[in-house]
Amino acid sequence: MSILKNILSFYIESSLHVAFAVYALVRITFLKLNIPYDEAVTLFGFYGTIVGYNFIKYDELARIKKVKLTFRFKAIIALSAISFLATFYYFLELQTKTKCIGFLALIITILYTLPFFPNKENMRNWSGVKIYLVALAWVGVTVCLPVINANHDWNSIVFLKCIQRFILVFVLMLIFEIIDLKTDNWHLKTIPQQIGVSKTKYLTYLLLLLFFFLDLMKPNISSRSMITTFSIALIVALFTYFATIKKNKYYTSFWVESIPIFWLMLLLI
Repeated sequence: MSILKNILSFYIESSLHVAFAVYALVRITFLKLNIPYDEAVTLFGFYGTIVGYNFIKYDELARIKKVKLTFRFKAIIALSAISFLATFYYFLELQTKTKCIGFLALIITILYTLPFFPNKENMRNWSGVKIYLVALAWVGVTVCLPVINANHDWNSIVFLKCIQRFILVFVLMLIFEIIDLKTDNWHLKTIPQQIGVSKTKYLTYLLLLLFFFLDLMKPNISSRSMITTFSIALIVALFTYFATIKKNKYYTSFWVESIPIFWLMLLLI
């Protein structure tokens, strides 16, 4: 049992799980917009997520706090190094205009972690901004990059998908903020800190209704697609309903982040 728990902890702490969530959302974009599968974009998003998230999570520990290099920490560093090489390889496989967007995402990740100027806070600690930055970043990687690299038309359906994807990531982040309410620094001014847990949940339910109805605006939408989207909205609503500060870390870091993976599985069945 201890071995399985250690494996699960490494899987989550090394950002592999969140990388699979990004992978799933990229694949969903291909399916929803009828874009052929593109290995370069998909794996660039997958490996880039591991590098970006691990840099964000562990940079301060390694650079400032000088934590002890445990076996697990060394394994995460090794995985991040391999992922960096894979990210660079697939970056070279992208079209030039896609590379520009990917490079911009890299700059944002660096600025999100490191301060603009000495003795100033990084973007991650800007009051009330974090949730919007994360949602925009996920839209860029999981919708914009696949569309741009495929030379797909930027029609109304694509813009609707961008809004829908932003809403999905935003509400998932709201669940994280509810769970982390007890530990988050109050200067972050997260939404639950500003309006309370109950109002945050009501906001999530309203956004999920919008998430579902945006899918209905797509021409010739199939009943199967409607049912799938409604199922995902319902699952997120249930996770929101049961979210409390007493939940353990696996509630969000594993189960909530599994929702995009489950969505892809529903679409592939």
